[in-house]
Amino acid sequence: MTDILKDFADQSIGCTKLGSSFMGRLMALFAERLTPGTSVADRILTWPGNTSAGGASVPLRIGGGLHALVLNKADADLKAVFPPHDATDDALWAAVETALTRHKAWFMAWLDHAPQTNEVRRSTALIPAFHMVARATGLPLALHELGTSGGLNLRADQFHLIAGNAHFGPADSPIKLAPDWTGPAPSPADLRITTRRGVDLNPLDPTNPDDQLRLRAYLWADQLDRMERTEAAMQIAAAHPAHINRGDAIEWLANVLSRPQEGETRVIYHTIAWQYFPEALQARGADLLAKAGERATSGQPLAHISMEWDSGRGAALTAQIWPGGGPCELARVDFHGRWLDWTGPTEL
Repeated sequence: MTDILKDFADQSIGCTKLGSSFMGRLMALFAERLTPGTSVADRILTWPGNTSAGGASVPLRIGGGLHALVLNKADADLKAVFPPHDATDDALWAAVETALTRHKAWFMAWLDHAPQTNEVRRSTALIPAFHMVARATGLPLALHELGTSGGLNLRADQFHLIAGNAHFGPADSPIKLAPDWTGPAPSPADLRITTRRGVDLNPLDPTNPDDQLRLRAYLWADQLDRMERTEAAMQIAAAHPAHINRGDAIEWLANVLSRPQEGETRVIYHTIAWQYFPEALQARGADLLAKAGERATSGQPLAHISMEWDSGRGAALTAQIWPGGGPCELARVDFHGRWLDWTGPTEL
């Protein structure tokens, strides 16, 4: 098995574990049946470099492209074998092979762009961390997200989270997050947001129809609850504007940290994004944060919140405030926010 076919097989396992039996099947079919001989197949099979989820994530690129055609109603044969329909493996693969040939030019353009999953349930981790920072500093928060995609989680304060016996955010929010929560929960604080800013190599505008399609396409077709949350989050985004820049995250971070601030806590955060930055940029980003932390004062504090994979179960949620102590692991979190195990302190 070539590396790319193994990546499809590994992605099949990952999707199944994350609750999508359909994507598990689809990725397994690519691993078993994709052969050279067409433009799209040849490009996939000869893709240079790391094609796994930790690199170019080619399996999810092609999966998202297929789903986009279904959502766009651009291929009736493909739509007939995607959820909610329950087609056989042979029927599903026949429709996929036909689509790859029928929409060759479209796929070649789609494959140029990395997947952009804007998973709203990652706010399950962000919301309590934001409240902890707000309680610790007593100041409003200026949110700055690295790898923000469409910036849906820049509106996390507008979502309602049920965390054990604790409730965060507006009770009438159309987005209700109710993860399988274990362990204690921080207490809600007076959370005020003054700034919503982010950066991405390819930022998406959740009010633009073309960008909305890309955000929907990387959701998995048999997970309607994710689709509903994303639709609601896009409506919230229209009512709560955010400023998202196109560019390199670390260069943007350097610019943000060089700006003066007064009367607010500058919060730098990222969810399943830092791990994709080259090692040299990770090192520079860490250095920038450390030096900015040395300059921080009680009137101009800095916070860093991270939800990233570290080879343990799910992702690690960590937080640090300057001036203050070192970084602290707060919880383990499912990549899609389905569960959260709070293992750390409830105050910073």
